[in-house]
Amino acid sequence: MSTVALKDVTKVFQDGTIAVDKINLDVNDGEFMVLLGPSGCGKSTVLRMVAGLEDPTSGAVMLDGDLANDLPPRDRKIAMVFQDFALYPHMTVGDNIGFPLRLSGVEPGSRGERIQDVASALGIGDVLARKPSQLSGGQRQRVAMGRAIVRRPGLFLMDEPLSNLDSGLRAELRAEISALTRELGVTTIYVTHDQAEALTMADRVAIMRKGVLQDVGTPTQVYGRPATLYVAAFLGSPRMNLLEASVYVHLDRYITLNLGEQSIYLPWDDIRSRAVAHYHGERIVVGLRAEALTPVAPDTPGDVLHGRIRYLEHHGHESLAFLDIGATAIVVDEMSTPVERTAPGQRGMRRFGQVVQRLTGRATDTPETGPNGEGGNRTSVLDPGRHHRRPAELAVRLAPYPQVSSGHPLAVQVRMDALHFFDERGDRIDVGWR
Repeated sequence: MSTVALKDVTKVFQDGTIAVDKINLDVNDGEFMVLLGPSGCGKSTVLRMVAGLEDPTSGAVMLDGDLANDLPPRDRKIAMVFQDFALYPHMTVGDNIGFPLRLSGVEPGSRGERIQDVASALGIGDVLARKPSQLSGGQRQRVAMGRAIVRRPGLFLMDEPLSNLDSGLRAELRAEISALTRELGVTTIYVTHDQAEALTMADRVAIMRKGVLQDVGTPTQVYGRPATLYVAAFLGSPRMNLLEASVYVHLDRYITLNLGEQSIYLPWDDIRSRAVAHYHGERIVVGLRAEALTPVAPDTPGDVLHGRIRYLEHHGHESLAFLDIGATAIVVDEMSTPVERTAPGQRGMRRFGQVVQRLTGRATDTPETGPNGEGGNRTSVLDPGRHHRRPAELAVRLAPYPQVSSGHPLAVQVRMDALHFFDERGDRIDVGWR
């Protein structure tokens, strides 16, 4: 049995940088948990605190229900696999794999048997006599994994172990890692910035941004019902279309969602309509994934958006068309770096937060104040440098190499049941939860 629990864990470095901000996360016995987020979001710092390589500034790291803040790394029954392999160049593959066993005083006979078993399972049984310099990148990564597995730890910690490999080998090894850890039944925390790895390997995904935990759930949950605007924008290829919409309620009939020059209509009998109706006269963000849009004839009845193709991307198995529908996109900036809020030719464009304030008479939260008056964790999604507006380019999936080109008109039908709604703070507007 091996469980991990983080209770209000915060890490502040000496220069004042808040790397991790009050994270609460439980990892169950035998679970494959993936920490996902862009570089610099704090996910590796979380991993290092679990390993004992970093001390939390505040909060508790619990291993198997016991407080582990002061427990040295060697006593945590943890094996860690790093991005750079960290193999001993002067040792053979067999000696590298067996090194932890030698340190633990395991007899040579038993040690050799365990090395051979692990090497065979990883497909490197025939290179045990080679040095790391004689191996490919994929083989070196397998050796690093073998060195971790041979200890039979209760907890695996993997810090972007596949990021240095080519795409074909990454796909092969992520399948092997996933199968092997499940076969061993070992609790695993896996750090990556690659959403494909997260969605294909994880039992659950924890998505981070600037040290703050944004969402936790199964891959289906975080993709299908993202908790925040950031998660919605971060997951998916192509990215979710995020459009600014004005809400107008027609009681007992429908809700009009004005997307710039066009409108779609949410039926009153839709379970989400009551939640969206609270924003009558205000502006919200509507999310549409490419799979929620189907090309149709221009005169098709129902919720249909009309536009012209700005450009096409061909991906072999499909093409992506990007439509100008006269709407405004809300663009999520991953790392909250300063962005240009007024694009050339758009001098009159105002921030959505200012529009919301004008329509509702209330300001969105400032970066220093969250929705409950608390600092730090929940700021307005429209504070400077986090999000900005631009003309929408609606991503639509088409057949491979379609008989259309830039400037061609295209109509798409919207699956209203597949829409996502977010308020001005970036929180999901919804009824119930998962």
